[in-house]
Amino acid sequence: MTRLHRLRAWLTTHLFLSVLAGACVLASLYWGVIASDRYVSEAHVVLQRTDSSAGQASDIGALLTGGSGNRGDQMLLRDHLLSTDMLRQLDAGLGLRAHFSDSQRDLLSRLWWSDAPDELFQRYVRSRISVEFDDYGGLLVVRSQAYDPNTAYAITRMMVKEGENYMNRLAKKLAQDQVTFLEDQVGALGKRAIEARQDVVLYQNNKGLLSPEGTAENLSTVVNRLQTQLSELQSRRTAVAGYLTANAPGMVELDLQISAIERQMRRERERLTSSSGQTLNRTVEEYQRLKMAADFSQNVYSQALASLERGRMEAARTLRQVQVLQSPTLPQYPLEPQRLHHTLVSVLGLLLAAALLRLMLAIIKDHKD
Repeated sequence: MTRLHRLRAWLTTHLFLSVLAGACVLASLYWGVIASDRYVSEAHVVLQRTDSSAGQASDIGALLTGGSGNRGDQMLLRDHLLSTDMLRQLDAGLGLRAHFSDSQRDLLSRLWWSDAPDELFQRYVRSRISVEFDDYGGLLVVRSQAYDPNTAYAITRMMVKEGENYMNRLAKKLAQDQVTFLEDQVGALGKRAIEARQDVVLYQNNKGLLSPEGTAENLSTVVNRLQTQLSELQSRRTAVAGYLTANAPGMVELDLQISAIERQMRRERERLTSSSGQTLNRTVEEYQRLKMAADFSQNVYSQALASLERGRMEAARTLRQVQVLQSPTLPQYPLEPQRLHHTLVSVLGLLLAAALLRLMLAIIKDHKD
């Protein structure tokens, strides 16, 4: 029994080591020979604003790290480059499904079905395409892998171009929305200003007065002139009363003149102010109120026009532009897969798994004994 037990243990160990050696050989054979070459194309892009305030608005963190203040815009661009919409554009323009599902490539690295669902296709493509944000440099690093250098270069170039077009369209749409809003506001304010001026003209026509204020000033001037004449006549009457009787023609004439001036003064004053009726002072108050509303509407309209022009200028200056710091590279050597690295990692992983398995079996055996 002891010899049989030893023979069984030897056979088990031999089989285990054989399986382990076979697995290591297969892993080495796959990474060293079978795995298809993949070429890597890379591009560096940065998103910048065209206005001068963008450089002045950088925060302290951006200054310390050397990055730009457009992290939010960079993340927006990155999200679009990795989106399903971008994937569909790449597939329509470059035929990625046919390329990555080529049956001439090794089974483990290629896309198994050319008609795979979008979710699985996107997951696969994201293992071949990456867009990373460099916090220090404040730029996006676009990398794409393909089975031939021209396809890798075409993928990266198309992503950079479509990303730039997308950001330009987004910026133009935002600017156009802002300008359209300002134009709508200006149109409404202009209509209100025209209506206010028409109310003033209609009021002038109804009252038959071009300028009630000017008319009131003229009446005040007439009343002041009559007051001066009345004072002069009263002084003359006082002077002649010393040597003329009340029935004297000179006194009667002065009295008639004084009475006429007093009646005229009362009439003019009643036109200006009165406790009843449409007097001129009420007309002036209504006219001033309408005129003030018209002037206010005109001032608001003028300010809105100025804001519209400033908005148009700001909309034109705050466009975002994608600056290509490094053009997409045309690879000459397949950087992926890293054969030696993956071979070593696979062998070490298998050895570690074998060691853990042997340890577990030894523990189980000890518990049985």
